[in-house]
Amino acid sequence: MLSVDPFTFDVDGALARFAADGFARLGPVASDEAIGAMRARTDDLMLGRVTYPGLFFQRDTETGKYEDLTYGRGWEGPSLNYRKIEKVEADPVFCAWINNPLFERLARAKIGGDVVIYRAVIMGKVARGGTVLPWHQDGGKFWGLDRDPELQIWTALDDAPEEAGCVEIVPGSHHAGLATPVGGVVPKNVLEGSSAEAKRVALPARAGEVILIHNHAWHRSGVNRSDAPRRALSVCYMPATTRCLRTRRAPRQFHPVFTSGWPQFTER
Repeated sequence: MLSVDPFTFDVDGALARFAADGFARLGPVASDEAIGAMRARTDDLMLGRVTYPGLFFQRDTETGKYEDLTYGRGWEGPSLNYRKIEKVEADPVFCAWINNPLFERLARAKIGGDVVIYRAVIMGKVARGGTVLPWHQDGGKFWGLDRDPELQIWTALDDAPEEAGCVEIVPGSHHAGLATPVGGVVPKNVLEGSSAEAKRVALPARAGEVILIHNHAWHRSGVNRSDAPRRALSVCYMPATTRCLRTRRAPRQFHPVFTSGWPQFTER
């Protein structure tokens, strides 16, 4: 699945850049075959040709406005206009990529010990569509954990130029920790004094490129103004000792990675 040698790749250099800037570009590391398989399986999931119990779906807006997103509806029928599909670790195609040896080296070097994932999510923006994702951080009380994860590995499944709504990030913003204890979207009053617009860096990517993103780094993306879809897989890795703090429902159990187990799947 990899186009690079995972055992000679400069993991230490990548993690040094990640520690300093809150992100690190690994370059094109996914093979054409891997990207083709993940694109095809993304279409299968969105169109209902392959199904799994417990997948989380969120349809995209028609307006491009974040505040117009709807929640709790799940899969709403065949469509390529889904903004999110979570829990794709249930699929053997995505599971193989999530468990690849390069990601294992990175995760074990950063985290140490046994590793689980908080989530594996496809983030999509249909051609000439999608929704603005405002400046945000992936952590805080909103995530309901006893500690914030730090390592997300983002893989471009399609080309993601600036016009397609590529990821934008504020380098070094992770050093200040959370903007608010809740986490998530950075409040307007915090943004106004941050100079985020002046400091932001766009991260256009080609299909197959991989970027490490720190959970506390401020990042965002715009709508897709191109004629092609813009999809990516984002996986959040964390120590296996991390615990879910929610009490209204049973605590979440997190999927272990870099083990020998493989999930089962059904095709419709």
